[in-house]
Amino acid sequence: MRIVSGIQPTGNLHLGNYLGAIRNWVRMQDEFTAQGHECLYFLADLHAISMPHVPADLAANTREMVAALVACGIDPERSILFNQAQVPQHAELQWLLNGTARMGWLNRMTQWKDKAGKNREGASVALFTYPVLQAADVLLYQATHVPVGEDQKQHLELARDIAQKFNNDFATEAAPVFTQPDPIIPPEAARIMSLRDGSAKMSKSDPSDMSRINLTDDADTIMAKIRKAKTDPEPLPAAKAGLEGRPEAANLVGIYAAMAGTSVDAVLGQFGGEGFGKFKPALGELLVDRLAPINARFIALREDRAALDAILARGASRARALAVPTLERAYAALGLVRG
Repeated sequence: MRIVSGIQPTGNLHLGNYLGAIRNWVRMQDEFTAQGHECLYFLADLHAISMPHVPADLAANTREMVAALVACGIDPERSILFNQAQVPQHAELQWLLNGTARMGWLNRMTQWKDKAGKNREGASVALFTYPVLQAADVLLYQATHVPVGEDQKQHLELARDIAQKFNNDFATEAAPVFTQPDPIIPPEAARIMSLRDGSAKMSKSDPSDMSRINLTDDADTIMAKIRKAKTDPEPLPAAKAGLEGRPEAANLVGIYAAMAGTSVDAVLGQFGGEGFGKFKPALGELLVDRLAPINARFIALREDRAALDAILARGASRARALAVPTLERAYAALGLVRG
């Protein structure tokens, strides 16, 4: 098995990023590499330029994301950790696959419709062909499995369609150029909401820093944010059904369950009937305990640019070694003469 997954480099990483994606990467690394399988994790900086961006911020955020991934448990010795821009084979294969992908396929992509909005004529070509680069990201490494959430199922299906059509058009059944990757549905990721509004996702773009727990927050800051988190006056219920219509209460209980590695019902079995005056300090202490080692490692790594660049360079070298044979086969299959 070879597992491939990417994440866009964003700044101000918060609890939602950790519980929603990064923790699952660590779990997969620990499970699959122990069985002799390979995990490739990349920073999707080429994808990031499909939307308006500040170049200096993109570079800084790429390094910050590497620091966060390593601090959270991604081991560059066991996993291949790199950024797309250092592996030009991603962009090369995307161009080759553009001859196989179809306009109609891309027009049906939900994310294209959502991100382009009503001004599709003003959107970048990169945004339109974003799913072809995603296909190249996984087909380049002969990925057997790709972790996907609900919002990425459509893109993996497109990658499989592109692989199948390319193989049908330019290869033989006995010697296909590309492996069709299967999805891995990771354990249900915790959906972490804003501490100020239980109906909105925790986000770095929220103007209020009190809405989120940042990976850089110290113990006092975490405790203060949890203490001031929006709640309601009712005590916690004894069962999950009692959280219906109480988004802020459901969010805090969900955070506790995710951090403790238990169920919502188990948390309510412990705190049901109690008010938030007792629950909030317990939640804050749990977060401080679990996040303190990550926080310390992240802050130390973030300041060591040379170490971060070395991690990316080593990972990119390993990734290129896996990518080149597939790319050469694709060139040959298309009849493109290479020196």
